Amino acid sequence: MDINTSKVIVRDICRIMEEYAPLCLQESYDNAGLVIGNRDQVVRKILVSIDVTEAVVEEAIENQCEMIISHHPLIFRGLRKITGGSSVERAVINAIKHEVAIYASHTNLDKAYLGVSWKMAEKLDLTDLQVLSPIADGLLKLVTFVPESHWESLKKALFSAGAGTIGAYDSCSFSVLGTGTFRATESCHPYVGETGIEHFEKEMRLEVIVPDCRRNEVIEALLQEHPYEEPVYDFYKLSNDWPQVGLGVVGNLPEEREELDVLQTIKQTFGCRCIRHTPLLGRKVRRIALCGGSGAEFLPMAIRSKAQIYVTADCKYHEFFNAEDQIILADIGHFESEQFTKELIVDCIKKKIPTFAFVFSKTNTNPINYL
Repeated sequence: MDINTSKVIVRDICRIMEEYAPLCLQESYDNAGLVIGNRDQVVRKILVSIDVTEAVVEEAIENQCEMIISHHPLIFRGLRKITGGSSVERAVINAIKHEVAIYASHTNLDKAYLGVSWKMAEKLDLTDLQVLSPIADGLLKLVTFVPESHWESLKKALFSAGAGTIGAYDSCSFSVLGTGTFRATESCHPYVGETGIEHFEKEMRLEVIVPDCRRNEVIEALLQEHPYEEPVYDFYKLSNDWPQVGLGVVGNLPEEREELDVLQTIKQTFGCRCIRHTPLLGRKVRRIALCGGSGAEFLPMAIRSKAQIYVTADCKYHEFFNAEDQIILADIGHFESEQFTKELIVDCIKKKIPTFAFVFSKTNTNPINYL
């Protein structure tokens, strides 16, 4: 991705974020992406926050930030009117008035490789990480046919566009040599062969795995690099899980530890005022499952993963019974579980623009207090 670092615009920031966490990964109820703002507006400084409130917008204005990137969207559902009658409406009005763009990376960042739950695992020094609930039906297989002379260059173009990754391996493909036939009609301008005459060409059958969310970029790369006027390509839907992408992670501590000791470490690491948890089981802990935000529904997967503790948030009373003395379910709070997402966002952009200016929001947007 080419970016003019002397004049970064909102569109550039959106592209960086969506390369890392594609919008097509978001849940159907979500509203990730650019919520407010002109894509061609120049951005010199960004405020990073978990939520967008009136106070956060004011903070961005005071710090002369042209853009806010948050985890939770300011607008979850459509607004039928903007009259200042609610805190969301007032935040929208103020952001537009002061030309502050607002971008959200929510459930797409939850699911992204090295996303929210991965950051939680990093804070706890977990290793051997695996996705807890991988995305199903998110992969395609691309098959195309290309002359031997362009086989290598086409492969590289497809890899650069996001194709060819299987697990921790990239640049993965399969090729076999064969013979293609075609006849160009009078309106054609064939790369090889003559108009009106059937042509036989030695071609490579090239196969690569493509994430469904990268389909358009891969097609664009194929059409740009392929020498034929009418390249032939097919996509096949795969039923394989996508092991690198999904919700939650599970990993291992460097060594076994006592349950209470691990819970105390979690409490300290995430700054929890309290942790709601199921009874201790009197077992050593080595394997921990994590899911930032509301993740009670993935408790069965955490049990199947052989984790001794499952850390998430927003668990209801009856959901604690589902642990059934097989695992310790620990609810650390929604905000607490996602607080390090700010670091994740900054790291994402700094990989592309190392010198860009950021302000970490100092506004406490956690709506929950403890007495």
